[in-house]
Amino acid sequence: MTQVSRRNVLAGAGLALAAGLTPARIASADVGAYDVVVVGAGAAGMTAALTAAKRGLKVVVIEKASVFGGSLARSGAAVWIPNNQVLLAAGVPDTPQKAAQYLAAVVGNGSSPERQQAFLVNGPKMISFVTANSPLRFRFMPGYSDYYPELPGGMPNGRSIEPDVFDGTALGAELANLNPPYLPVPAGMVVFGADYKWLNLAAVNVKGAAVAAECLARGTAAALAGQKPLTMGQSLAGALRVGLAQAGVPVLLNTPLQDLLVENGRVAGVLTPQGPIRATRGVIVGSGGFEHNAAMRAQYQRAPIGTEWTVGTRTNTGDGIQAGQRAGAALALMDDAWWGPAIPLPDGPYFCLAERTLPGGLIINQAGQRFVNEAAPYSDVVHVMYDKNPTAPCIPSWMVVDQSYRNKYLFRDTLPALPLPDAWFASGAAVKAATVEGLAIAIGVPPSTLRATVNRFNGFAFTGRDLDFHRGDSAYDHYYTDPAVFPSSSLAALWLPPFYAFRIVPGDLGTKGGIVTDARARALRSDGTVIPGLYAAGNASAAVMGHSYAGAGSTIGPAMTFGHIAANDI
Repeated sequence: MTQVSRRNVLAGAGLALAAGLTPARIASADVGAYDVVVVGAGAAGMTAALTAAKRGLKVVVIEKASVFGGSLARSGAAVWIPNNQVLLAAGVPDTPQKAAQYLAAVVGNGSSPERQQAFLVNGPKMISFVTANSPLRFRFMPGYSDYYPELPGGMPNGRSIEPDVFDGTALGAELANLNPPYLPVPAGMVVFGADYKWLNLAAVNVKGAAVAAECLARGTAAALAGQKPLTMGQSLAGALRVGLAQAGVPVLLNTPLQDLLVENGRVAGVLTPQGPIRATRGVIVGSGGFEHNAAMRAQYQRAPIGTEWTVGTRTNTGDGIQAGQRAGAALALMDDAWWGPAIPLPDGPYFCLAERTLPGGLIINQAGQRFVNEAAPYSDVVHVMYDKNPTAPCIPSWMVVDQSYRNKYLFRDTLPALPLPDAWFASGAAVKAATVEGLAIAIGVPPSTLRATVNRFNGFAFTGRDLDFHRGDSAYDHYYTDPAVFPSSSLAALWLPPFYAFRIVPGDLGTKGGIVTDARARALRSDGTVIPGLYAAGNASAAVMGHSYAGAGSTIGPAMTFGHIAANDI
């Protein structure tokens, strides 16, 4: 056994002891032979490993990074699984028929009806399974609308759930190996994903102020109890990791996949720097996408593209996808990603959610004109950026707001009315000017055009109807908005100087193309035949959502579900 392998096994032993497991059970964890090898310790991989272990199989998880959790741990960890026990307990009037109707309307032929049905049938079972076999618990996110609630079966009050608070002390020393969050929760607070809608409004909304106080009270209570409260992706990844420890599953960090071991046409294990690891029953690839592989992005995706705008975890370089391709797997959806408008800040891209949908802001192209409904689902906004870029350059675009907007709303982690960091302006990610015309000159767009664009937008704000791009027509458009603004919570005029512009580029949460799989998560060749012993789930596989995005958590929900399906099939 290599030194790295010994370290990983010892770390697993320490966590197992903390979870009440015996040293003898952990001592068997070694590079060697297992029933199932899982590649990647993210949402898909850890769910798959937990399922296989609880079904009585000997399982190992290999993880390329020095930390576990992948992009899951960095995320807000919303989970989109229709008709699950958490929703039904919360009184959400979902049904299998509504869910199937909606998913078919959203995805169309972007994935097979069989895979869509497999997701809808097995998703609720997966939620029940992980809550029964780990400390993981969930809560409903009321009001977080499906992304297309007006489609048949869509739900304006939403279907998204998120992890409940999890005490990180349960991880013991392994807490140090949890991948850090994309944005840390403010010190001393316990914040859920559903809270951010209101925290953005804390300076201007009574409920927003109450939610902020509640977040602080939760943090104080946890501190007094000696807890290390984790929420969102930290909670989900941490709780799954404890579930693996309790099930005796070793997670070998610093153990990248070099290739798949193929014997007589069957995938029989994996090759790692520590040596081969055999899988007598199957290999499940849950290694994430290829967002940090510049060559793959240039090969498969539209220009301009690169690796500097993604917020996916840095070790996601497509290793599992490429290994699957070498083993004969077909690939699909490689041109797409879980897109979203991002601001390229000096310390990394900032994925815009509330900032672009709060009233009092608009997005313009390089001609100074609006070109999209700014409050549309974030993936759609970037699709439009790419579609229109060849004829009316939209990459980069600019988000324009005024001082009234800045006085009211949180912007990333800058409180209302406080100055934005100087580094943002120095880098060109943000620009400020005393007039609309001055701002136009500073960002290189025609002043008269930008003035006309702002005037027309202000007129829509006065009437409450966006006649150009229908912002506010969908229930989804009103989630990250200000209910105190009338006649539409999604629209407000820009009038108070100074004015600000923020550079907008096509960011993403990760890529969504990868190995083609069937309804049982088995990898397929281009002729539709199955590659024996090879399974894929999460962003290493072609997304069941196709080119669309049903609701918040459409990455994590299917990733966990198809990891669960793969392990059950094995």
